[in-house]
Amino acid sequence: MSNTRELADVKAAPLDAREIDAAAKRISGVVDATPLQFCPRLSAATGARVFLKREDLQIVRSFKIRGAYNLIVQLSEAEKAAGVVCASAGNHAQGVAFACSSMGIRGRIYVPANTPKQKRDRILTHGAGFVELIATGQTYDAAAEAAAADARRTGATMVPPFDDPRTAAGQGTIAAEILDQLGEEPDTVIVPVGGGGLIAGIATYLQERSPQTAIVGVEPSGAASMTAALVAGAPVTLPEIDPFVDGTAVRRIGDLPFEVMSSLGGEVVTHSSLPLVARQGPGAGNFTMMHSDEGAVCTALLGLYQNEGVIAEPSGALAVAALDNLTVEPGSTVVCLISGGNNDVSRYGEILERSLVHKGLKHYFLVDFPQEPGALRRFLDEVLGPDDDITLFEYVKRNNRETGAALVGVELGSADGITSLLERMASSPMKVEQLEPGSPAYRYLT
Repeated sequence: MSNTRELADVKAAPLDAREIDAAAKRISGVVDATPLQFCPRLSAATGARVFLKREDLQIVRSFKIRGAYNLIVQLSEAEKAAGVVCASAGNHAQGVAFACSSMGIRGRIYVPANTPKQKRDRILTHGAGFVELIATGQTYDAAAEAAAADARRTGATMVPPFDDPRTAAGQGTIAAEILDQLGEEPDTVIVPVGGGGLIAGIATYLQERSPQTAIVGVEPSGAASMTAALVAGAPVTLPEIDPFVDGTAVRRIGDLPFEVMSSLGGEVVTHSSLPLVARQGPGAGNFTMMHSDEGAVCTALLGLYQNEGVIAEPSGALAVAALDNLTVEPGSTVVCLISGGNNDVSRYGEILERSLVHKGLKHYFLVDFPQEPGALRRFLDEVLGPDDDITLFEYVKRNNRETGAALVGVELGSADGITSLLERMASSPMKVEQLEPGSPAYRYLT
């Protein structure tokens, strides 16, 4: 990653509002100015005027095309001839692929092996024969190491997804569009955070052109690399991450994004139930960094789909998920960035499952039935409530027939029904153990 920064320092203009305006001119005509849509549902729920910045409607279905195109279009003819290389969890790759095909440049793209097939197929489609796709490792960081080695070996230009001023400037053009489309300064802009290039670009522009706007960065709880860096005072590498919110599942925040965001001051919310970690700085109070549980992200994603018809990927729903734990002033103007819509339909089963667990509607138990006939029938008749439903039933020992321990999944009619269900279980002759989310047994189950 240090080689990437050295290249950026030598060849790239500083990240500031003027350079972001220049980037907007470079990408105009190629990158769409996406809609800024008022959302009645979220406005009613929060009391604020909530707008959705629809980057899921880009031709590559995410904002990543902005930074990729802005960087590649500035390369010299010799650099273009040598080709480009990049690492990506999927969305940046599509932006690079589109830029390569539109400019006739060869590229090699490294993605984690767990990148959804839908994203892989679209990378190759946008590349139109100009890019080679290479899957390696299980995380973005593993793919980034392979891409950096390729660049050193071949002389191709590395196109970083976030840790380069040119990338961040291109992504920051979203802020310029928001101000132009809104016609006024928004009170709050909520931005999903992965590697940090997007929020670095947006924050840079807003600090200069709309300094009263509060900036909220939100990342998944299972991959909170920006939070870790702000608390530590420097970028740190997380020992492990949850790859579910794949577009923002990054172990280490970029150096450039950290420099930008740490200079703003503000506060870090490590969890909604824990005290805030205050950070003082010249812009203290204008920047808040917070987490969103993966289950909450799934609930927000399903809400967007079922109510607004927005097909968001998990990362794309992060900003909306943050509204659950963010206090906004009634009547204030809030912009939520829907950063991408590259979601694989095969993931919706897991998304629905995580959402139900988050809302307290789905629970799992190990039930040790008495060694007597009719035990299962009594469980159904006497323990389950009238609106409860069994979604999973599996005997732990396969040769048991109506007796012995079983794994039972229960979906409740309402979240507050868990209290009475547990009371009925406690008063029954059965031995019951509830599997808690996050426990080893639960992780194995899901």
